[in-house]
Amino acid sequence: MDIFDRIKNTGGGPIGQYIAYSHGYFSFPKLEGPIGPRMVFRGKEMLNWSLNNYLGLAAHPEVIKADGDAAAKYGMAAPMGARMMSGQTKYHEQLERELAQFVGKPDAFLLNFGYQGMVSIIDALATAKDVIVYDSESHACIIDGLMIHKGKGGKRFVFPHNDIDNCKTQLRRATKLAEQRGGGVLVITEGVFGMKGDIGKLDEIIALKKDYKFRLLVDDAHGFGTMGKTGAGTAEHFGVADGVDVVFNTFAKSMAGIGAFVAADKYIVDYFRYNLRSQLYAKSLPMPMTIGALKRLDLIRNNPQFKEQLWTIVNALQSGLTERGFDIGCTLSPVTPVYMKGGVNEATNLVADLRENHGLFCSVVVYPVIPKGEIILRLIPTAVHTIEDVNFTLDVFSKIKSKLANVEYQKDMPNMAE
Repeated sequence: MDIFDRIKNTGGGPIGQYIAYSHGYFSFPKLEGPIGPRMVFRGKEMLNWSLNNYLGLAAHPEVIKADGDAAAKYGMAAPMGARMMSGQTKYHEQLERELAQFVGKPDAFLLNFGYQGMVSIIDALATAKDVIVYDSESHACIIDGLMIHKGKGGKRFVFPHNDIDNCKTQLRRATKLAEQRGGGVLVITEGVFGMKGDIGKLDEIIALKKDYKFRLLVDDAHGFGTMGKTGAGTAEHFGVADGVDVVFNTFAKSMAGIGAFVAADKYIVDYFRYNLRSQLYAKSLPMPMTIGALKRLDLIRNNPQFKEQLWTIVNALQSGLTERGFDIGCTLSPVTPVYMKGGVNEATNLVADLRENHGLFCSVVVYPVIPKGEIILRLIPTAVHTIEDVNFTLDVFSKIKSKLANVEYQKDMPNMAE
């Protein structure tokens, strides 16, 4: 069969099958205006709960000035070339030093993008002889890294989400197989899981090092800036930073930018510098993003009130939802999922009601991402939301809960596509 014919016959894939109804509204929506709690969608102002701008830095005046000044001075082209060839600058080195110090590691290496960076980290760390043990709800970038590992002959074992007893079982299997193959064992999990908001049991996994020999890689994209006393992440939250061998963080959340970094012992980071394919063969992180990241990190370190205000909003929103009978699962982070029952039609009608009649914008997750009959409305509180925003949202959610119970959303899927 012709490749393009096959694509045509799939109907757009599991999610793309809804393109005729959803494009530009439920999928690929365009939010306009300054990034913050109030943005414009299709000409209407919305109370926005959909952006991972946890600390409110995206529109902070010092951030905008730093980005603008660096862009005016250097443009977006500098530095030209990959880091190893011609793209190294003192600012890249300074940012790496300061990031490493902040998360409590000897060294750090900048990454152009988080997704590709994590794929390359797994590829570089694990050879065909090594065995990987990972959490079943790991992010797609981890899964893609595992696919590369499998493709070169490596083995992997998965444990059910946060199931430490089963993790122990998989470690026993992995240890035995690694010994047979002459390799080692790598465990991968997340600090904060971005869909459900629960946190990886880093302390319990690290405790398993007493009985098993393995290295631990943690994706803490949602934990950086939000968790721990200083915002250094989930390992700081648990007090186990030394037990995490490699920590990965992205700038796309609390840092409100582009890029990422990986931190570990210096000899491991040096190995990454010379072996991460997604960085070796990619242009260096542009100067405005690098200098802008320095300003963002400075603000995070010196303004603990940002994280304190974030958690004031988080606690008000999550406690308010719980008091009104909503199921928010086991979140222990700012990520706030609201679990409801219903099909795709009900979900789309519900979200359209939120946006068209209440001016409230949040993300919706339905089948095939989650099981049939379930709906997740995912709210992301930030430091720049207000208690008034929270109270308004709670009132609106009570209204849609009543409508859902009264089957008012059981009608044909609305066609909202552009």
